[in-house]
Amino acid sequence: MEDKQRRRLSLGLWLFMLLLICGLYVDKYSGGRRELSVDEGKWSKLMLVLDQIDKSYVDTVDYNRMVEELLPEVMKKLDPHSLYLPPVELEAADESLVGNFSGIGIQFNVPNDTAIVISVIQGGPSEKAGLLSGDRIMKVDGKDVAGVKMNQDSLVKMLKGPRGSKVQVEVKRDNLSELLPFDIVRDKIPVKSVDVALMLDDSLGYVKLSKFSRTSYVEFMEGVMPLVAKGMKDLVFDLRDNSGGYLDQALMLSNEFLGEGELIVYMEGKNRPREDFKASGKGLLKDVGLYVLLNESSASSSEIFAGAMQDNDRGTIVGRRSYGKGLVQEPVYFSDKSGIRLTVARFYTPTGRCIQKPYDENYQMDIIERYRHGEMLSADSIKKVDSLKFVTPKGKEVYGGGGIIPDIFVPIDTTGVTDFLIACNRKSMVVKFSNVLADRYRKDLREVKSFGDLEALVDRIDVGGEFLEYARMNGIVPKRGEWDESKGIVIPQLCGLMGRYTVLDDNAFYPYILEIDNVVDKVKEIRN
Repeated sequence: MEDKQRRRLSLGLWLFMLLLICGLYVDKYSGGRRELSVDEGKWSKLMLVLDQIDKSYVDTVDYNRMVEELLPEVMKKLDPHSLYLPPVELEAADESLVGNFSGIGIQFNVPNDTAIVISVIQGGPSEKAGLLSGDRIMKVDGKDVAGVKMNQDSLVKMLKGPRGSKVQVEVKRDNLSELLPFDIVRDKIPVKSVDVALMLDDSLGYVKLSKFSRTSYVEFMEGVMPLVAKGMKDLVFDLRDNSGGYLDQALMLSNEFLGEGELIVYMEGKNRPREDFKASGKGLLKDVGLYVLLNESSASSSEIFAGAMQDNDRGTIVGRRSYGKGLVQEPVYFSDKSGIRLTVARFYTPTGRCIQKPYDENYQMDIIERYRHGEMLSADSIKKVDSLKFVTPKGKEVYGGGGIIPDIFVPIDTTGVTDFLIACNRKSMVVKFSNVLADRYRKDLREVKSFGDLEALVDRIDVGGEFLEYARMNGIVPKRGEWDESKGIVIPQLCGLMGRYTVLDDNAFYPYILEIDNVVDKVKEIRN
């Protein structure tokens, strides 16, 4: 009943506002009408409507609720990337980019309604308290969190909190019957943006950047310079699935690869005059060969970096067409801890390309349309507009109008995809069984100190055979030939996921995953 009354109130309010916007108010008591003067100001009619609601509306108005519901709708009318963020959402958005938050310092997943610690951040509060990889979180501050179908975000919220505050976590460890309690003092936890930096061979390095956070440049240099010391001549810089972040980080990273005076990007908007950003020529990686990996989820700052490299003939772009976000958002913060991200300009690559894709009614469906049109499998399906063709200093043709088109296209890899693999993925069998393996070999995993140790452990385990038995117990049995076709995908994934339960974390995961990465394979092919 309350919902119906609320809907009636909402409908009546909006009908009332509509009458006011039309400049007409019917006075049923006087039998006439009165016209309200509309000034020439841009927002005068809106202010007039709000003023009349404030003065004359029949019922009490929940102003806070109305504002919170109206502001997101107002921002939607501008463009897809201008948005209003209430306090909780703004805090979460900023937290992911700033590079740290207050918490207990663990990574975990919830495969079967119980959170399992994957890794404990070195030097963090949980390591100091004594938590270990494989611990199952059963209670937080006395409240049951296992077996109660708790939302993962809710658990994260319980574990996070102000720096210096305490939280008690009770865990189930190995075969112990009793729960182990740990009093953990929350502290600042670094949020890394460089997932991994390693050598693929004696001269080819690899760096994976997941986002452009406030600490990305520092993390990147700390990761890449040891590779240079090891003899790196060429670098694979992986920006796949990197949706962007801080512009200054993209500028600083671009500066490391470009010569003095070379244009990185320029910005321009109706209320923002053109502003050029150029390289200083003092970068330390100007002589390193560069391969930039992109896909359809690479956006914003990822496209700024890739566009700068492509337009200056500095590196080779490999993969699939990027997302196509060429709009620049500026944050505006309000005293109630809410804020907006307002688009203030477009950015343009050095040749003058605006790579923002059209934001029409099909904007949100663009990636799906790419699949439908075959773009993920064939470069010939990428739409190019001749009027948006530009030419780099060395004569290479590049296109604007929607994302960075790679120099070398690599389709989605469908090798090894069988009905058996699809059935396993639908039930998350690989991820779930990696937890089973981690439990089964927990003692051995805790002894792993190097990737060589992990390889030796994996060699002693029949990973494929044990997985097949696990799948069979869950009602999934491969048809003839399916396992031979799919095991080349499943086994490396299992080994990498199991390796994350060691102190190596992503340094164990990525070496296995990159073995079956067709984009990395393409780089190795064209480099030789």
